[in-house]
Amino acid sequence: MPKLTIQVLGRRLVEKRGEKGVREIAREIGISPATLSRVERGHLPDLETFKKICKWLGVDPGEVFGFSSSPASSPTPTVAVHFKKDRSLEPATAQALAQMILAAQRAWLVSGGGGKQ
Repeated sequence: MPKLTIQVLGRRLVEKRGEKGVREIAREIGISPATLSRVERGHLPDLETFKKICKWLGVDPGEVFGFSSSPASSPTPTVAVHFKKDRSLEPATAQALAQMILAAQRAWLVSGGGGKQ
């Protein structure tokens, strides 16, 4: 099974959606059809959309960020956000990625992933 990335998440959406229409599935997930279509094509969703999609797919959001929120995983994950200066990465993109990673960690901890129930 390939590593879970945003692109793989998009392919999983397409696979699970099957023959059902984008509008129908978007309604089920609780997002707009345009957003669902963008995510299916590999575009980065906002954190709330990402959470809804992961829930609908039944996948652990932490897998995309390299950690699992399953009970067998480390109880206190450490996430560091650092991007080396790279001309191919726009500063706004680096900032958006950093914010998404940190927001995902906070959401994971709030949802009980950090041992808090």
